[in-house]
This record gives sequence, C-alpha cells and structure tokens, in this order.
Amino acid sequence: MSKVMLINVSHEEESRVAMVEGGVLESLEIESISRSLKGNIYKGIVNNVNAALEAAFVNYGDERAGFLPLDEVNFKVLPVLQGREGHRRGRITDHLASGKEILVEVVRDAFNSKPPTLSTFYSLPGRYLVLTPKSDGQGISRKIEDVAQRERLRKIVEELSPPEGFGLIVRTAGMDQSRTELQRDLRYLLRLWEAIEAAAATHRAPCLIYQERDYIAKRAEFREIGVREYWVIDRFRRTLTVYRFGGAQDEERVIPEGQKYAPPLLPGFELDVARL
Repeated sequence: MSKVMLINVSHEEESRVAMVEGGVLESLEIESISRSLKGNIYKGIVNNVNAALEAAFVNYGDERAGFLPLDEVNFKVLPVLQGREGHRRGRITDHLASGKEILVEVVRDAFNSKPPTLSTFYSLPGRYLVLTPKSDGQGISRKIEDVAQRERLRKIVEELSPPEGFGLIVRTAGMDQSRTELQRDLRYLLRLWEAIEAAAATHRAPCLIYQERDYIAKRAEFREIGVREYWVIDRFRRTLTVYRFGGAQDEERVIPEGQKYAPPLLPGFELDVARL
C-alpha cells in the first residue's frame, strides 16, 4: 500500500506528523519544538585560536562564537596543519588556524555567559543506532545490561560491517531489533551523512548544515520506511510543499495559497491550500 506523510509546521511550539497508508490514518505524532542547538551541525569559520586555553572560537552563524576545546578535536577530521608536522602532536595550534572552515556539531548549549561547546566528533542518532563518522569504534548502550542480548547485538554489529571510518553504537531502542531493522537504520544514517557532506561542500560558511528536526535532510529515512510522498504544511508562508519519491529523481513541488492539490496516492481527495 502507498504511504503518505503529512507534516504540519504551522505552530512555532510544536509540529504534527501524520502517516497515512492506503488512505487510512496509521499514526499521529505531536512533538514539541526544542530551542536547543545540541546535535545541530554547522559549517563554521575559525575566528581565533587561543593557545593558553587550548581551544578555538568558531563563528557558526550566531552572534557569539562557539567554543571548540582541544579534547573535542578529532585528529582524523583535523590532522596536523602543513608546516607543523615536526611539532609535538596535541596542541590546538597544530590543528587549527584563523580563517579555516570546519564542520562542527553542538554538544552543549550556551549557558549564561558561556558559549555553546562545539565538537568535531560527530554523532548521528537513528532509530536504533548512532553513527559516528570519522571514527572506528563500536559499542552497545550501557542501559542494555543483559549479557546474552549484548553478545547477540555485538555479533550483529560485526555482520553489519559499516564502511571504514564509521563507528556504530546500538541504542537502547535497538535491543530487541532484528539484523534487518538495524541494517535499514544503518543505510539511512549513511545516506544522511552523505547528504550532510554534500551540503557542506556546496554552502558557504557560516551556515547551518543539519538539525535533528530537518525533514528535508531526513528524506533518506522516509524512503527507507516506504514513504512515497510527504507534505510539509507551512501556515507562516501559506504554502504546501510536496516531496515525491519513486521516479528517476526526487520531485519537489511548492503549491502556493489559492491553489488546490489532488494527490495521486489519495484518489478522490483534494487539498485547498487556502484552507490550511
């Protein structure tokens, strides 16, 4: 049966996501919108490097620069700078210089006078797994305490065989999941990271590259669970945006106020954008 996802972003405080399968409402989720930046990934520019603090301050697009300490610098992402090879490894000035563009993830929100803490150890959470690009580590959530379950999951993770340079952590929600479900989650996360790298390569810093609630970036996940079409209803802009999968390439269509939309996957149904 065809699946359609409807996303209502008309309220600043919450979003509503409905899944329709075969013309019947399958599920409805209402989620509060957090003001937190934690988990967001930005393309930033190093403002300055403070050797005394062993940290760098990165302009990621906000009024106040983010704080990138040495212990959040992944040397696989930021190797020793050219001309600094002979220096002792582990100094912030050996890896970063003012003006350098880097991809950073917010790992701690700003608090009082403290700026947000940034990292180049990236982590992308899925339904059952957490993907850690530029890392080779594998692990299982500490909350999964059953020895037999941990051993079963350890073997499955080995069988999943993520590409070189990617680490995996099994989340608590993945405890009872099959190899097939974990494999599906891994494929989605790998596609998501590919989309993040592509966006970083084509956008000028400083800018937001990815945020957890970015429905556009989550196209790969929707495709994996069988969604053929999803709608984003935006009352602020008075538009309906329709995204469709299944052809030679993804389709995107913006329907402005005053027009109607008759979705092919829902025969007999017509949506009047003016009534959203």
